[in-house]
Amino acid sequence: MIDITPREMLVVTGMSGAGRSTVGNALEDLGWYVVDNLPPQMLRPMVELSEHSGDAIPKVAAIVDVRGGKLFADVQAALESLRDNASVRVLFLDATDAALVRRFEQVRRPHPLQGDGTLLDGIALERSRMAELRSQSDIVIDTSDLNIHQLATAVAEQFSDDASNSTRVTVMSFGFKYGLPSDADMVADARFLPNPFWVPELRPQSGLDEQVRDYLLDRDDAEEFIAAYVAALTPVLDGYRRENKRHATIAVGCTGGKHRSVAVAEELGRRLRDLPSVTVNVRHRDLGRE
Repeated sequence: MIDITPREMLVVTGMSGAGRSTVGNALEDLGWYVVDNLPPQMLRPMVELSEHSGDAIPKVAAIVDVRGGKLFADVQAALESLRDNASVRVLFLDATDAALVRRFEQVRRPHPLQGDGTLLDGIALERSRMAELRSQSDIVIDTSDLNIHQLATAVAEQFSDDASNSTRVTVMSFGFKYGLPSDADMVADARFLPNPFWVPELRPQSGLDEQVRDYLLDRDDAEEFIAAYVAALTPVLDGYRRENKRHATIAVGCTGGKHRSVAVAEELGRRLRDLPSVTVNVRHRDLGRE
């Protein structure tokens, strides 16, 4: 008798040009069995094959996108049906219109939905078709500011130890003047702290430097905020784990993303690492921008 072990499938989807191929390659490097351009109707047979394969196909990722044409229209129904008796997660890759246009122009290829229209027409049509799927995805990664190496690193951080029951938390500093991170689950505002930009000896430094860190974090209001925020996040992350939401992005912003948000994000990440079943990665989206 064949031993059937329930397996989890990761469905990788998102906007054309947002990095699906890069993610597929990164998952293969991590030992995943990756199937590209899989019709949604084949998701269930793929899961069943994995369940019967023993250790031959331990982790399965299926890349599903609009290249499937009319078949892609059934993706929502296929996922809902599959989730009734299998563990399925959806990773959605997104990027701004400007980033997608730049990437398509670099490779000199038309958008798969462009038809007789412009590149932006194709992107707009795909974004409208993808809106519902994006809203229901378990993980959303905005790749607008990531190169292929940074995206591969982000995938490795999230999926290299997928057997763990921990919640993977990304704490990301950013500058409000560059826009909110579109993949943030929660946003904290560090602009209530005094801005080191206006202190001449601190201006050229960043929140990674000891002088800036001490200037900000030795304040009573900074300590009160960080302690209260960690206390508020604890039941949230516990709930995420119960609901099988294994990744969360917590964004911390200040004006330029150089001083306050960086220092607070580093300290927040340090304290969150003390929570049980939480794996933390700290990123600084806008550090280094002019």
